[in-house]
Amino acid sequence: MSPKRPLILITNDDGISSKGIKALLEAVKEFGDIVVVAPDSAQSGMGHAITINEPLRLSPSRLFDEVTAYSCSGTPVDCVKLGVYEVLHRKPDLVLSGINHGANTSSNVLYSGTMSAAVEAAMEGIPSVGFSLCNFDSDADFSASISVVKNVVSQVLVHEMMARTCLNVNIPDVSIGDLKEIKICRQAHAFWEDRFDKREDQFGKPYYWLTGEFLEQDKAEDTDLYWIDKGHPTIVPTQFDMTSYKSIKELENWDL
Repeated sequence: MSPKRPLILITNDDGISSKGIKALLEAVKEFGDIVVVAPDSAQSGMGHAITINEPLRLSPSRLFDEVTAYSCSGTPVDCVKLGVYEVLHRKPDLVLSGINHGANTSSNVLYSGTMSAAVEAAMEGIPSVGFSLCNFDSDADFSASISVVKNVVSQVLVHEMMARTCLNVNIPDVSIGDLKEIKICRQAHAFWEDRFDKREDQFGKPYYWLTGEFLEQDKAEDTDLYWIDKGHPTIVPTQFDMTSYKSIKELENWDL
């Protein structure tokens, strides 16, 4: 590793062989020395899960030319932890997660393995960014995403990020020629109205597929969903402190 170049740890939740992580690597290789620690299989929807009931396995990978890379049997958060403490044996200068196949706007951030990896890095005091393309196709076109990643990472490396905060970057599914300027905004209020598709296996035992509809409750013009819909990449500063500070005074008035 060069002492003068930033050390960048890359992970994701779609797995080490996904097209998105290859696009992320391509976008940032000019900015520093890269080490990849990513799940050996898809870990979408894992949120901030960690592996505690079985051993974690870390295997060298040759998927990326001239880049040190490891596949991990665990979750995206496991990858960050192992990357920092067992691979690098130090905190990197930057952790990048993605590029995710699919949006991580609004409340999706709570379920996202991509963003949980970035949040874990922020908890460790490491500047971090999660990138997501609003296209779930495994063969999506990441050309516009690469442009956005380069723009954001170049700025992160010259500006000191706020403590205990990471960046949630979502990129609309548009061609690079149709890409508009980045908008800094807030997370929209939206959620999944869950439903379950109940079926039976060959033994007559029921099983369920989670389905449902994504409901946007927030029609304001300052949210990630609003700007993504208009073709703008968005950045939402994201924190892991989930305290409802407005509720503290109210609870203090309770007869507890």
